[in-house]
Amino acid sequence: MINRVILIGRLTKDPELKYTSSGAAVGSFNLAVNRQFTNANGDREADFINCVIWRKSAENFANFTHKGSLVGIDGRLQTRNYENKQGQRVYVTEVVVDDFSLLESRGNDKGTNKAPINGKNTGTGTNQGNEMPNKSQSDPFAGNGQAIDINDDDLPF
Repeated sequence: MINRVILIGRLTKDPELKYTSSGAAVGSFNLAVNRQFTNANGDREADFINCVIWRKSAENFANFTHKGSLVGIDGRLQTRNYENKQGQRVYVTEVVVDDFSLLESRGNDKGTNKAPINGKNTGTGTNQGNEMPNKSQSDPFAGNGQAIDINDDDLPF
């Protein structure tokens, strides 16, 4: 079976970082992802995807992102359910993030050429995928030193 989700979008608000009773970090955030087509009025719509990230990756994600950050995520789709205080069954579908990439430099420093920081959730409590990529590796998201022109109409919020 295959359950793989890859998304690129912008955070709709700062990530929320909490800790379980056993001390494991868990982060939750909402990702706005533009659709490839426009609606009848010519406007581009967006989907808002609930995401959750665990352990050291959650801490790194919360430290390096904020509302409006452009991120790429790789994970799996998961559905869970629980009973709310009114006794109703509530179903939640979310992306459990295994890996993420920051697709803009921190603080949007224009004119700088910084590689994205990657986060890998290995499930062991260690974060082995957080090394900066080698400069010899080809990074399709790294800028060539030029500012990226983003129009306000391109933002989903």
